[in-house]
Amino acid sequence: MQTYLYTYDLPSDVVDVKSVAMDTETTGLCLHRDRLCLIQFNCGDGVSHLVHFPEPIYDRSPNVCGLLTNGHVQKIFHYARFDVGVLGVAFGVFAKNVYCTKVASKLARTFTDQHSLKALCRDLLGVDISKNEQQSYWGASTLTPEQLKYASVDVLYLHELKKILDSILIREGRFDLAQGCFDFIPLVAQLDVSGGWHDIFDH
Repeated sequence: MQTYLYTYDLPSDVVDVKSVAMDTETTGLCLHRDRLCLIQFNCGDGVSHLVHFPEPIYDRSPNVCGLLTNGHVQKIFHYARFDVGVLGVAFGVFAKNVYCTKVASKLARTFTDQHSLKALCRDLLGVDISKNEQQSYWGASTLTPEQLKYASVDVLYLHELKKILDSILIREGRFDLAQGCFDFIPLVAQLDVSGGWHDIFDH
């Protein structure tokens, strides 16, 4: 596994792809309080590209924003709702053409309630990934080697997981249902970011 680290933006040649696995690291899980610190990218070639934000400066990322809004590039997340929301707060744009392995797993693997990335890697790929750095401090000006390795691995397997989950969704006749959910995620993220909405589908 190769890892490249950049500050504030991706090189322009990295974003010339058809699909990219993505993840984010933040200082917490509150969209209106906690900030974006790192974005991870992997194009399915075993190479991870990490964009670090040592300070909350988000107006130096034209290539990242261009990738997010490019509807021809599929963005593969695990729990896309949060990542799309975090990126929306930081950059003021919401990702287009989103795929979520967590949503796909919930629709495809109805025989289990285990849908975390760690569980998917274990059950579908036989790979045990570490989540030890998940709750470390990502707002530091310099990230540790352990954090960089953790961040790289979090996007390493998403393309493989998508392929397996898609095959199950197709076999069970649920792919169109999943696609509808994926198409709805950016709008749900916008509702989360705008605030004031609990559950618009509640009674």
